Formats: sequence, C-alpha cells, structure tokens
Amino acid sequence: MADLTEHNAVARVTQTLAGLGVQGQVRVLDDAARTAQAAADALGVEVSQIANSLVFVSVPAVADPDQGRHELGVPGEPLLIMTSGGHRVDTHKVADLIGVADLQRATPEIVRAATGFAIGGVAPVGHLTPVRTFIDIALSRYDVVWAAAGHPHTVFPTSYEELVRITGGQPIEVG
Repeated sequence: MADLTEHNAVARVTQTLAGLGVQGQVRVLDDAARTAQAAADALGVEVSQIANSLVFVSVPAVADPDQGRHELGVPGEPLLIMTSGGHRVDTHKVADLIGVADLQRATPEIVRAATGFAIGGVAPVGHLTPVRTFIDIALSRYDVVWAAAGHPHTVFPTSYEELVRITGGQPIEVG
C-alpha cells in the first residue's frame, strides 16, 4: 500500500491539524476502519472513544407550508455530527435542538462534495467548504478520542475539548 500520509485528503487533514496546533499525530491502520467498531478494534479502545463523523442534510422548518417559505435553516444544508461510536444519532431530537424540521443521512456524493472525503474517512477538519458541526457531549467522558483523518485507514487522537476547539462545533446531546 502506498504511503497514506501522502494521500491528498490525509495531507490536507495533517496540514490543518498542524495549523490548529494539534499535537496528536495521524496514525495509519493496517486495515480500513469504515465503522466505529472496526476503528476501536484496530486501536484497542472502547467503541465509545471513536468520534464518528456523520454527515446529515437539514430539512428546514417551514413557516407557511402553503407558500413553501422556510423559517429556519438552509434547505439541504450539510451538517457534520461528531458522535461517540457508542451512540446512534436521534435525528428527531437533534433536529429539534438545532431548529430544523428533520435530518436525513447525506448521500455519499453529498458527503464528498461537502467535505472532500469519502464515507469512512470523513475527518472533523480539512473540509473543502465550511460545514456546520455538532459534537456529541458523550465524548467528553474520555481523555482521548479518535477521529478519522481523511482516509478509512487513517485516524488521529484528540480530546473532546480539542475537538470542539478545532471544529468550532457546538456541543449537543445526540442520543
């Protein structure tokens, strides 16, 4: 396998992390970690320590359904939710918290267009365009959490506090 640290997406993440003062180094895994459980197994940590990067698309609240005018949110706005690998996102709860009518899982094409990463390697930073980000407060229970670094074979260690800082993400309860 080629040196993944030179892969365009991984290099973008590595440069972004360095620019943000992150000390944790990108680690290349022997096998792809396309799921939180696979990442946890590869790292020898609890699945809840994996900061899963999930992209959703907002469905705005409608002020006047007959007129089709939107009250809140941007139609189809991609949103990144960094959730603990031990949680499922309660889309109805999160939609209520952030003021949109609903959340829908983004297609692989939307994920790549919004972040520049393929599913399984979506990093919390280094996106091609700014993506509004929310961070699961359950990650705060751990001194070290692991996030994808631009490729399904790469991850990096961070802390909850650092994850909030480097993403500008809003802490929320997702489950």
